[in-house]
Amino acid sequence: MAWVVFRVLVSCELPATLAAGIATSLGVVLSLLGGTWWRRIWIGAGFPLSLMLSTSVMGLPSLPAWTWLVPLAVLLLIYPVKAWRDAPLFPTPARALDDLPKYAPLPADARILDAGCGTGAGLQALHSAYPHAQLYGLEYAWPLRLLCSLRCPWARVRQGNIWTADWSGYAMVYLFQRPESMGRAVAKGSELPAGAWMVSLEFEATELIAKASYRAPGGKMVWLYEAPFHRRG
Repeated sequence: MAWVVFRVLVSCELPATLAAGIATSLGVVLSLLGGTWWRRIWIGAGFPLSLMLSTSVMGLPSLPAWTWLVPLAVLLLIYPVKAWRDAPLFPTPARALDDLPKYAPLPADARILDAGCGTGAGLQALHSAYPHAQLYGLEYAWPLRLLCSLRCPWARVRQGNIWTADWSGYAMVYLFQRPESMGRAVAKGSELPAGAWMVSLEFEATELIAKASYRAPGGKMVWLYEAPFHRRG
C-alpha cells in the first residue's frame, strides 16, 4: 500500500522525497496492526528499506523490479501458503530436550514424531534424548523435508500435513509451533493413545493441565501433556 501511495503521489508530480515521507508514514501507522513489536518493525520499515534497495545508493546500481520475485519464490517454497497458519522455521536449540526422558520415560523402540520437523534440529535433539527410539519427521515444505532427510539419515522423514496425518501410532509427538497453533495441537492430540505424550517447546497449551514442565538450557520452557489430556476447569 505504501508503494501504491508513493507511485500515485510521484505521478501527480509531488517531490519524490515528500512522497516517500508520506508513504513511509502510512507504513508506520499501519504497523500498529502488527501483533508483536518485531512485526511492527518489519511493517513500518518495509517500504523505506525496499525503496532504498530499489534506487541507486552511494553509486551502487539499483535492483531491477523482478529481483523482488526471487525472495518471494524462496519464501513460498520453504513456507507454502497452506502452512501460513503454522509456525515459520523455528529451529530447536541443541540439547534442549536432553532432560525429557526424566519426565517422559519411553521404551527403547518407542515411535516419536517431530510434527513440523523443518531442517531437522528437533529430530537431532530428540535423537540425543532418545537414542534408541524410532524417530519420524513430518514436514510440509519439500525443500526443508529434503534437507532434513540429509541431516537426519537415521530418521524416517516424509512430506505431509501434520494436521491431517494420523498421530495415533506414536508414543510421543513433539511440537515447536506458535501460540495460535496450540488449540489445533490440543484437538489433534486427542488421537494419541493413553500414556502417550505431546511435548511442546516454549508454548503452553493453556487449555490443558501439563503433566510436567521444565526450563531447558537456553531458557525455553518444555511442556509435557500425557494422554488422555486433563483440561482446565
